[in-house]
Amino acid sequence: MGSPSTALVLFDIDGTLLRQAGPHHREALIEAVRRVTGIETTLDGVPVAGMLDRDILTAMLRQAGESAALARRHMPDLVSRAQHIYTRSCPDLRRRVCPGARGLLYRLHRRGIPTGLVTGNLTRIGWKKMERAGLKQYLWFGSFAETAKDRAGLARQAIREARRQGWIGRDSKISLIGDHPNDIRAAKANGIQSIAVGTGVVGVEELALHSPDILVPDLQSLEWDALL
Repeated sequence: MGSPSTALVLFDIDGTLLRQAGPHHREALIEAVRRVTGIETTLDGVPVAGMLDRDILTAMLRQAGESAALARRHMPDLVSRAQHIYTRSCPDLRRRVCPGARGLLYRLHRRGIPTGLVTGNLTRIGWKKMERAGLKQYLWFGSFAETAKDRAGLARQAIREARRQGWIGRDSKISLIGDHPNDIRAAKANGIQSIAVGTGVVGVEELALHSPDILVPDLQSLEWDALL
């Protein structure tokens, strides 16, 4: 392969690349719990924004009065079942792509700049969303909910993989783009550029309180040079 890229750009999915993707993801989690444990749960009252799917599943069970030990015991089956359900129910998401996301990914792709996902979605759920949104072909790799304990760990994992593959060098500029304070924290924990977008459930005023390096209302407003 050629020389390492001068940049790496990592993206969150929900609220960053897609918004209002429908109830299918939540329904898959609820149905997975029902099929695996027989327990009826709800996402009402669970602050899902910025959370990893495994933590959401645990919160659902704890809210239903179950123990953390039960959640841990069933987690492998819950993760498998939720992905199985979602990949068969995911709708067409092409109209749910956030403003500027498709154009930005296309430009990065044309320049040969590696792009990846750092997301709280489970692996097959995240890739199915990207496939149904028509964005998968622009993304090189991903770091997903079942592969690290928190979002900072997911970002760290993605950076290591990009370096292991030789896609980036030690001096390459790395950016993490997300819509939630947890994305900003994950970027700061890894010493990389944090870019916050106001296309999720958290408003730009609240995002500003967490001091991202760059704050924009949407990806259309992001200056191309900021990534290079």
